[in-house]
Amino acid sequence: MGPQRRRPRSGRLACVAGVAASVVLVSGPGSAVGAGPVPGGGPPASVPTVPVPPAGQTQPGRQQPVEVTPHVPESSAPVTRAVPPVPPWPPAPAVPLFPPVVPFPAAPMVPNNPDRRFPAFGAYLDYGPRGVEAIDRFSDWLGGTELRVGHTYLPGDRWSNIEGAPGFLDVWAEWRRQKADRMFVLNVPMMERNEEGVPDDEVRRLLRRGVAGEFDHHFRRLAERLVELRALDTVIVLGWEMNGNVYTHRCGPDPENWKRYWKRIVTTMRSVPGQRFRFDWAPNRGRDTVPWTQCYPGDDTVDIIGMDSYDQPSGMSFDEQVREPYGLQAHVEFAKARGKPFSYPEWGLFRNGDNPEYMRGMLGWMHRHKPLYQTITDYCPHGVWQCTANPKASQVYRSMLSGRTDPMPELPPVTPTPVRPPHCTPVDLGDWIENWLGDKLCLRAGWWPRDD
Repeated sequence: MGPQRRRPRSGRLACVAGVAASVVLVSGPGSAVGAGPVPGGGPPASVPTVPVPPAGQTQPGRQQPVEVTPHVPESSAPVTRAVPPVPPWPPAPAVPLFPPVVPFPAAPMVPNNPDRRFPAFGAYLDYGPRGVEAIDRFSDWLGGTELRVGHTYLPGDRWSNIEGAPGFLDVWAEWRRQKADRMFVLNVPMMERNEEGVPDDEVRRLLRRGVAGEFDHHFRRLAERLVELRALDTVIVLGWEMNGNVYTHRCGPDPENWKRYWKRIVTTMRSVPGQRFRFDWAPNRGRDTVPWTQCYPGDDTVDIIGMDSYDQPSGMSFDEQVREPYGLQAHVEFAKARGKPFSYPEWGLFRNGDNPEYMRGMLGWMHRHKPLYQTITDYCPHGVWQCTANPKASQVYRSMLSGRTDPMPELPPVTPTPVRPPHCTPVDLGDWIENWLGDKLCLRAGWWPRDD
């Protein structure tokens, strides 16, 4: 991995006892790792005591959290709006009965995105009840456009929180159940101490223990808790950004055992009666520490192929983010080749500041290619509503998504234009090598020696 540093991931999960910001690394020059802010530290012990920062300010860094205590928001009544009727998917389950057990592997997924002009979208607004409460205010800011995706993260400090500590998931499950066409997206760490800088040798040992089944009961308990809350079809972003070097649940130290561990977790969670979970595999954009293709666990345990993609590194245009090795184009083609829907669980502004061209390009890209869902990271420096530092990009986002009564304008497609030296001959090395290189190898005529 190159010397370039990624942003300190402050802001997503504020904790009550103090501040501890994580520092993330990115790939070297010419790459664009879409690393998102780290939610793995989890929510604080008492969610209501966490202050909401004024608009335009970053939330404070995170300290490792403690057990989450149950909390009931002051007002849980949903806000009713006049929105066009949407065909329900999936059918709301009867209470307290559950649908039949989905066998392993899971049945093919039906996207809950009936309006194919637009991807289902939402925003990461906060981690606990405040995140649910902010959804309606964000919708009001968009002129009543309904957010159909709710997105949050489980803490990664200890196993008891990765199991879904009592009280933390309740409000999200309630929000999901209120309308049949809503989607609940939950990032789930694969290891405890997920942001503690665990060295590679220990990560290898932990992955071997995971493959041996030592951690199965934690994921079974999480699955049971989601079923008990009737959040049966939760989209689980498991082990996100595994191709980087930030998290303990990273792939790089041992890709083969990482993939086996992923399969074991998915198999364990799918074995719980009543579940209809969908598993979203979401690396960073770009090569990062290892190429994300090396971490793909297989079609049988992946339902959605996601990608976290932020506007970085500095100076890289959106078109370059599309064309770079392991970039946006490679991601879409990888998913389509496997017949899988794709997603953008994390995206937003970053190193290029208030960049309306990036915002226009990213929204246009998603409009053309129709991901299953997308959720922008909405706080400084990435966001558009809770961050006043990005007024130009915010205006683009709001103008393109407000109302959603007319189709978004079609934008010209971005066509990859690899540059080759003049007078060269492409060499066919096979798809795998070309995917690694990002293009075909090209040899100039006359390069090899001649026998005179």
